[in-house]
Amino acid sequence: MTPLVSRLLAIASQTVDAGARIIFIAGPQGVGKSTAMATLTAAIPGSVALALDDFYLTRAEREALARDVHPLFATRGPPGTHDIALSMETLTRLMAARPEDRIRVPVFDKAADDRRAPADWTVVRGAPRVIFVEGWVLGVAADPAAAEAPPLNAVEARDADGTWRAYQEAQLAGPYSRLWDVADAFIYLDAPGFAAVQDWRIEQEETTRGLAPGTLDAARCDWVAGFILHYQRLTERLLAGHRRPGAAIAVDRYRQPV
Repeated sequence: MTPLVSRLLAIASQTVDAGARIIFIAGPQGVGKSTAMATLTAAIPGSVALALDDFYLTRAEREALARDVHPLFATRGPPGTHDIALSMETLTRLMAARPEDRIRVPVFDKAADDRRAPADWTVVRGAPRVIFVEGWVLGVAADPAAAEAPPLNAVEARDADGTWRAYQEAQLAGPYSRLWDVADAFIYLDAPGFAAVQDWRIEQEETTRGLAPGTLDAARCDWVAGFILHYQRLTERLLAGHRRPGAAIAVDRYRQPV
């Protein structure tokens, strides 16, 4: 068990002992959320883990959003690209489940960039005692002024009139805020800065492709560098503390608690 996971397990256990049933765990891409979930659910009896990523809109729904609101919504991840109603419905059903129940939880296929058919969804058996939800954007606060701010990077430069950012902020102030209200507690895994997120995302790409560290080709590294710009503004907002109250674990670029 890594020092980060050990620290997270200690905080999560204390939070559960204090009576929390739904715990949101937020952290930037590549910090180690998914890996930590396996340890938490193995160590805390009766717990299950969900990922906000599994509640992305279908590809057809995101294509419609890109057509009707802004082309940047073709890329999954930012607020507005999740099915918040489905996530809240799923949490409600899990919280009300009986020992004999079987609750289906969506699964998003990132390789296909689409939600899997219901027959391929995960089945949660029985009534969970604790539900962990992990995601990069959980808990972040809305900032209506962001739509009028100067573009932060090359991706935002493609949103010259602020339409993409304004829609995200409206989503954060509305449906996403209502989802945050469902959580009994938040735990944040804080990166040392946005630059570390790019390094971690490249490491993720190498792992996914079965490559040795440092061997991802330059073209794919450039793709990663552009891709994560979609998340820069909100990642930095989270790291600056503009978020729901909660426990926090700061890590260095090697993911070691500091």
